[in-house]
Amino acid sequence: MSPILVRPVREQLEHDKVIRLLQAKYKRKHDARINPGAQQDAPVGSGPMPLFPDVVLHENDSSKKVAGVVEVETSESVNHLEASYQWAGFGRLRVPFHLYVPAASVEGARRLCTELQIPVAELWAYHAVGEEIRFTLILRAAQPAETKSRASTTGRRAARTRPAAAARKAPARKAATPRKAASGRRTTAARSARRSGAAKKATSSRATRATGAAAKKRPAATRAAKIRRGATKRK
Repeated sequence: MSPILVRPVREQLEHDKVIRLLQAKYKRKHDARINPGAQQDAPVGSGPMPLFPDVVLHENDSSKKVAGVVEVETSESVNHLEASYQWAGFGRLRVPFHLYVPAASVEGARRLCTELQIPVAELWAYHAVGEEIRFTLILRAAQPAETKSRASTTGRRAARTRPAAAARKAPARKAATPRKAASGRRTTAARSARRSGAAKKATSSRATRATGAAAKKRPAATRAAKIRRGATKRK
């Protein structure tokens, strides 16, 4: 796919400078190949219409699989035609698509990606400070690995939260302890009362039996006294 825009010389020089800076940046983790200017040295995709993004990222292992593509735009090339013709094609490659635009064109680029539903893994802004080019990350889409990591982190946080919640509920259980203690005291008092009542009944029963025994002994003593008095009268 050939570029559809012929940039002014000044913009093209700035564009190619940014491409070479990005090649050096991405070389830390990937085998980065570039297509500056009109060069088409690093195609992506097969068939009669391959794509030629500004930077093609390959894995550093023996597979050399495409790990991502990078497209650099200038102020003139952030438009609907460029987005629908090139960005949409890069977004369909099933590899991360990184888009770099001038700082003043960030909002326009975001609007175009939203309108055309172009999946962008990272959106970057760049601007010149003297002879130096500086980059600022504007948007990063969540990758599947990051999503799984976040899910596992959430699970670990929930697991840590459960013991804390149980610890917060513990005081409520402790608050019920005085009631149990009061209930225990009432039970002990009831048992003591029952034991005291049983003791009183036992004492009363013994006293009754003793009184009955004494009452039985009195008639015998009375009869003996009468017999003695009768004997005395006869004499």
